[in-house]
Amino acid sequence: MPVPHVNDTGAVEKSLPYYAVLDDETAKHYEQLTAEGVYNLIPSEEFWKERHSYLERRGYTLRPRYSPKWQPSWKGTHLNPTFCEDSIVLVDAQVIDARRINDNQLVAIKKFRKDGQESSIAQYLSSFKQPQNHSVAIYEILPDPIDPTLSLMVMPYLRPCNDPDFATVGDVVDFVSQTLEGLAFLHRHDIAHRDVAVENIMMDAASLYPDEHHPVRRNYSSDALREVSPLPRSGRSVTYKYIDFGLSIKFSKGASPLVVGRVGRDKEAPELSSTVPYNAFKIDIFALGNLYHKEFEQKYNNMHFLVSLAGLMTQQNPDARPTVDELMLKWEESRADVNDSLRRWRLGPKAEPAIERVLNDTVAVAWEGIYHLKKFVR
Repeated sequence: MPVPHVNDTGAVEKSLPYYAVLDDETAKHYEQLTAEGVYNLIPSEEFWKERHSYLERRGYTLRPRYSPKWQPSWKGTHLNPTFCEDSIVLVDAQVIDARRINDNQLVAIKKFRKDGQESSIAQYLSSFKQPQNHSVAIYEILPDPIDPTLSLMVMPYLRPCNDPDFATVGDVVDFVSQTLEGLAFLHRHDIAHRDVAVENIMMDAASLYPDEHHPVRRNYSSDALREVSPLPRSGRSVTYKYIDFGLSIKFSKGASPLVVGRVGRDKEAPELSSTVPYNAFKIDIFALGNLYHKEFEQKYNNMHFLVSLAGLMTQQNPDARPTVDELMLKWEESRADVNDSLRRWRLGPKAEPAIERVLNDTVAVAWEGIYHLKKFVR
């Protein structure tokens, strides 16, 4: 039940959930924890605090926690720090969320070393506006004001591709279509990603959260007070983007694609070696196929349409793996076998208990019947 919050002046502010307001004894406990520094910035956050004023001058504002003048908002109140937005610690030290001041758009700012290809490849890809390009856009690159070896890359804010969970067969079909198309775009421009993994595929999920969400505590509202639930992906525009080109290579036209190095998150491709050259494009294909196999084929029922594709992509002999353009043609054939009814079917986990599966499938059948009834009535 919401509890009215009275501030120091006696004015009643917006109603707060009961769990966000503490009793006297608990408030004293949290006050002690705060005094002991439990909620202080951690070392990796200090990096961003030191750049707060600079970023503001460049048109970006960080959350209040990173202001040089920050004082905990719950200090001297009965507010529960857990549900105060400025208590939330940054998870990824490399990337921070910010707001673009001129339009309040949520962005992500990544620190990276200037001595690699990441910046040039990311900016090159960002220059292409075709829908087939599924690489993260780059708004601008800022010089770091303190460390001359670093730069700051400003990008759209994106969510992990698997958060929230995929819910229907159609969600998987759309993901495979976009990620294959995106990899084909990279390879046509002579770029090997070299770190294709579920962690490096993000999504623009704005359509799933019309009222937004907190950029770090993603299942909560922007003010961190209430849990939020996403809308279904089905029927909404969700775009998937490749990120992190720190290991990527752009080859010259006609150059050999052979490289060395056991790099990337997925190290299951048999040819990976620190001494024996291998084809970087074939590694990308293996890694994406392995992602399809592990994230979908192994986890869910009704993934028969993926078996052949993933199998081709993960063949042990790299020379036997098709090119990504050949795989696109194969996928067009497989996708055509997934009818509209199957696309709407829920993703049933293979680990789901039998009784639970029967119940959930019964509900799914009922919703499918309602869908057809609505079409008939129209």
